[in-house]
This record gives sequence, structure tokens and C-alpha cells, in this order.
Amino acid sequence: MSPTHLEFFERPLAFFITFGTYGTWLHGDARGSIDRFHNRYGTPRLPPNDLRERYERSLLKRPPLRLSQHQRKIVMDAIKEISREKAWGLWAVNARTTHVHTVITSDWDGKKVRSALKARATKNMREQGCWREAYSPWAGRGSCRKLWRREDVINAVVYVQYEQGE
Repeated sequence: MSPTHLEFFERPLAFFITFGTYGTWLHGDARGSIDRFHNRYGTPRLPPNDLRERYERSLLKRPPLRLSQHQRKIVMDAIKEISREKAWGLWAVNARTTHVHTVITSDWDGKKVRSALKARATKNMREQGCWREAYSPWAGRGSCRKLWRREDVINAVVYVQYEQGE
């Protein structure tokens, strides 16, 4: 059965969740991007487009956010904390300056898990005094890939833990 059929009968083994900080990966970026019209699994990202990136940048309401080392630690601790509380299986977490990756098992919908992770990370940063703004530090959505096979979970964990650079 293909994953599209599996999701009607069972839950994925895990979710590979990624969310970015505000304004750091815009449509048109040289790394490519995905928008709501080009968001089909297995298809290529949108190609770089300087004009679109400049337009997207002009729409920003505030400067792009890069997480400090202290904020990154708080984010990772917050994700570990909520995972313990909800009895989710946290396989891997890595908070970078511009994005966060997690591999996590949950009986919740993946998008709800992503929202909960973002909310807890923001709450904990506020409580520890390193996020004083009323708005969220995160980009609007993020990625939530369903991992159906053990091999996919292992590959995602390796990517999160060992292929993110220093």
C-alpha cells in the first residue's frame, strides 16, 4: 500500500517536523521554497526567483529572526518537556539559528503537534525572559512529513542529529 492509502488505516511511525523563524526563508530564496500552490510530496521546490524574494521581503512586518544559542537551548528543552508531558516519542530535536527540526511519534495529528511545539517553545522563551515580543518568533506554518517506514525514521534522525553542521 502507498502512504496515501495507509493513512486511512493507521498512524505513521513518526513525523518529521520542521518550522522556521520569522522571515528567514522566503519564497524565491536561492534554496528553493514551497508555497500553497506547489506543495505536493515528492515534487521539486520552487526555483529561486529574486523578484519574488524581494517582494516577500517587502511584506515583512519586522526584521527576520535568528535564534541565539541561549534561545536555541530553551527551544530544545521546551520540546523535550512537552514530549515527556504528552508521552510523545521524541526521536531527535535540533534547534538551529533559523529553524527547528524534530522527529517525533504522537497519536495527535502532525500539524497539531507542530503547533504545540511552537507554542511551548515561545512560552518557555517568554518565561525565561529571552522573548519579550507579543508576536510569535516563528514563520506561519512549517513542514510536517509523515514517516511510515523504520528506514525513513532512521534517515530523518540521522539528518536532524548529524547533518545540520556545527
